[in-house]
Amino acid sequence: MTEGNGANGANGAQSAQPQEGRIGLAIAGQYIKDMSFEVPGAPEIFSQMQKAPEIPIAVDVRVRQLGGNHFEVTLHFDIKANVDGKPGFVMELVYGAVVQATAPQEHLQPLLMIEAPRLMFPFCRNIIADITRDGGFPPLMLQPIDFVQLYRERVQAAQQQG
Repeated sequence: MTEGNGANGANGAQSAQPQEGRIGLAIAGQYIKDMSFEVPGAPEIFSQMQKAPEIPIAVDVRVRQLGGNHFEVTLHFDIKANVDGKPGFVMELVYGAVVQATAPQEHLQPLLMIEAPRLMFPFCRNIIADITRDGGFPPLMLQPIDFVQLYRERVQAAQQQG
């Protein structure tokens, strides 16, 4: 590094502080934090399936600060397949990532609640498809999730509560 009066300061050393207005997101690691898959009616449920099961899916995003600009972002999936009113399978997945985020305060929450989940989602989708297939069902291929809309609904609900 050369010395002088450059954009990095008087001695050319880069500042450890994020540059003003700069936005950055890096995923340091991803992991399955918690997962369960149950087929309560096995093996009878497989012979009773005459049509595709109804599969309501609940998705939630949670963020926890670990320290500094490091956060844990978790995607929570609650999936319950119903076959003619009987439980086909029950799956719960909590998929986490350690994320380093740099952004002005007003952009930090959307970055963590929208962009990080968007990067994590393909891995969750693959896990869910593999587990449902390995559990004896056709692979459940989740359609892309609109994390922007999910974030807007969360903000709107928070505004209505307080």
